Amino acid sequence: MAERQPMPLQDAEERRKNFNEVALGYSEEQAVAEASRCLQCKDPKCVKGCPVNIDIPAFIASIAERDFDKAIKIIKLTNALPAVCGRVCPQEVQCEQYCVLAKKGQPIAIGRLERFAADHESNMGIEPPKKATPTGKRVAVVGSGPAGLTAAADLAKAGHAVTIFESLHEPGGVLTYGIPEFRLPKAIVRQEVEYIKKLGVDIKVDYVIGRIKTLDELREEFDAVFLGTGAGLPNFMGIEGENLNGVYSANEFLTRVNLMKAFRFPEYDTPVKRGKKVVVVGGGNVAMDAARCALRLGADEVSIVYRRGEDELPARREEVENAKEEGIIFRLLTNPVRILGDDKMNVRGVECIKMELGEPDESGRRKPVSVKGSEHEIEADMVIIAIGTSPNPIIFTGSKGLKSTSKGTIIIDDSGMSSLSGVYAGGDVVTGAATVISAMGAGKLAAQTINKYLSEQ
Repeated sequence: MAERQPMPLQDAEERRKNFNEVALGYSEEQAVAEASRCLQCKDPKCVKGCPVNIDIPAFIASIAERDFDKAIKIIKLTNALPAVCGRVCPQEVQCEQYCVLAKKGQPIAIGRLERFAADHESNMGIEPPKKATPTGKRVAVVGSGPAGLTAAADLAKAGHAVTIFESLHEPGGVLTYGIPEFRLPKAIVRQEVEYIKKLGVDIKVDYVIGRIKTLDELREEFDAVFLGTGAGLPNFMGIEGENLNGVYSANEFLTRVNLMKAFRFPEYDTPVKRGKKVVVVGGGNVAMDAARCALRLGADEVSIVYRRGEDELPARREEVENAKEEGIIFRLLTNPVRILGDDKMNVRGVECIKMELGEPDESGRRKPVSVKGSEHEIEADMVIIAIGTSPNPIIFTGSKGLKSTSKGTIIIDDSGMSSLSGVYAGGDVVTGAATVISAMGAGKLAAQTINKYLSEQ
């Protein structure tokens, strides 16, 4: 069996100085060679691992036959965001994990092939989608992140009039404000959004549901509502010093850098602190993104501080490797206990303690335990907290009867409906912070059940 085709990358020494995309994508020859490795299984387990149920063997076979136009048409039957998914979805724990070849070697690079097909279509010119016959039903979608965009696209394909309400000034949700340009170029997000608009979806930006209109008012105007508002409220550790100058949530930091283009200040008028010695607390993809952004903004030293070991890092393996290649320092089995400030309330360091892994906790992972007497300081002039996010409670403002958990996530039944009739929810606002593709899967499921609900009205 031929070896898996490696992804061409921008040189590490060069990319740490710019915000250009790191992964360069397959050439036609690389894509065909990789697609030709596929065994075309009679019972393709890879499809079962895809939250949006792409016919993976069919689109890969089309690439192997050099019918790239057919490949992207197959993908778009079930996925309205292929250029996004091909870049940021964790295929290694989803479709690729179930590939037969993964049992004895390297799975087919499904995500890279999806990206290739999407980029080929972009280069050749995206064919405008056909609009469905109108049903006369109106659906409001709150939030234009991956869950909202997916639900809107599928509902529009079913013929419903769909309006998306987005609180920020540009659509895309976490795709726009959370994921850096070097991992997901904003031109790609805009391209995907434009395609969804051409399906007939209307997008209203700078429109905060819970302020401009309440959820109850939306319910009076529309036949159904989908809530895909994500989890944009940052979590903090609750330790001393988090109010010092130079402490950011990863949410604010990445929003300034990505959506508001602070990395091009003063051309864009949103500034961001450019630390020289930066500590990022956390071990997920958001922590990697924040650390790599801080490096590109001119930091001399950027450290990831994470309380577990390397095997427990929740970030994608390729993002960890990319970060290491760029010079990010990993201070593992280390936990901050206090952020230290100077007499002007500016960050000067982080007091940490060493950890060791004990018995498994309720999540099944070994619980970190402090090592007595191992306290030490890390010099820093900037700290970024990247330990997760929660749903923003503003959606509940002025509305009655929308039930939530103690963590602020919306409670839904098996069909995706909330405690309010005709109001559905999915993605991070239900699960808490998760992946782009899981949010898309939730949006897809909600669109199916909303369509059924509307057909019965």
